[in-house]
Amino acid sequence: MSQQAETLDVERIREEFPILEREFDGTQLVYLDNAATTQTPEPVVETITDYYRNYNANVHRGIHQLSQEASIAYEEAHDRVAEFIGADGREEVIFTKNTTESMNLVAYAWGLNELGPGDEVVLTEMEHHASLVTWQQIAKRTGAECKYIPITDEGRLDMEAAKELVTDDTEMVSVVHVSNTLGTINPVSELADIAHDHDAYITVDAAQSVPNRPVDVTEIDADFLAFSGHKMAGPTGIGVLYGKQHILEEMEPYLYGGDMILKVTFEDSKWNELPWKYEAGTPIICQGIALAAACDYLDDIGMERIERHEAELAAYAYERLTEEDDVEVYGPPADDRGGLVAFNLEGVHAHDLSSILNDSAVAIRAGDHCTQPLHDVLGTAASARASFYIYNTKDEIDRLVEAVHDARQLFA
Repeated sequence: MSQQAETLDVERIREEFPILEREFDGTQLVYLDNAATTQTPEPVVETITDYYRNYNANVHRGIHQLSQEASIAYEEAHDRVAEFIGADGREEVIFTKNTTESMNLVAYAWGLNELGPGDEVVLTEMEHHASLVTWQQIAKRTGAECKYIPITDEGRLDMEAAKELVTDDTEMVSVVHVSNTLGTINPVSELADIAHDHDAYITVDAAQSVPNRPVDVTEIDADFLAFSGHKMAGPTGIGVLYGKQHILEEMEPYLYGGDMILKVTFEDSKWNELPWKYEAGTPIICQGIALAAACDYLDDIGMERIERHEAELAAYAYERLTEEDDVEVYGPPADDRGGLVAFNLEGVHAHDLSSILNDSAVAIRAGDHCTQPLHDVLGTAASARASFYIYNTKDEIDRLVEAVHDARQLFA
């Protein structure tokens, strides 16, 4: 493939995101908060509009034409997402409202029933609260113990420690694929092998990987994998839990109610087939259909090309920021990280820095990024984070660095 073919046509892509043309006090927006939420392209917005204008109806509950059309589109959205992540079929794709709910579904539906005293859950020091808090609290309820794979000085997982921590007492390994703070790309396939060697399951938090790189659940050999639509050019309010079919069939439901049942009597209930067994009540219909449209949109661009584009931007941002003597950048080197850079400017709190950057129409994230224990390890209460996506450019990173210079002058 030629270099021309490998490069994204960012100018054309930006045309499909009119929000990027917004100006604040005459200065054009630079949106670098994509690890929190990406913007939504016109084809996905049009899918949402088309649903509400033309076939808005509840699914699986009506014989009339609108309900049939909505049901078909919603079910086919599961098929499309399954294809996008390499799952075997819709039976392995459950729609939730976000990654956090997906993680909780595993913890409650599997963890509460399977964990007990003497069992262990192995996580990492870089886990998002969606994973860490969830398993921490489930462990407290069940008497299980949480252990944490430490990170190295470069912000990578200590894999030798991982091999020691995962034992025959381990029932679950839960690991983030790409750290939302460090940008670390974790070796999830290797961790899956380690877990399976001890007859443990592995859950992968793929919120920061599915949106920007090819992810195949079969190649990873993940037992569960979670991600969100709003980080991959889709709408808010839609998440996905992938689970191996045989495990999902054995688990009890997480929520009870309509649509997740086949038969109900006064004495008992029989559950619906997968994936509807885990989608109680009126589901997130429009969001699910729009997520499928987002998968189409990203595949049309090419996931390998998106991965290369993000890696190039992250490397450029890392190099520009590390040129500044009073800027500390966290995580692995420039050539081995996901599409984000977390950093601090000496003498300036991350929240103050974010506010000053906002005055220059540069949107970043500041805080602990739902990784408070990781920030404790890093020795800082908060950090500033710039994160990139398909529509960002090196010129925008230059704008970021210029705004950091302005902040330095203000606090000098």
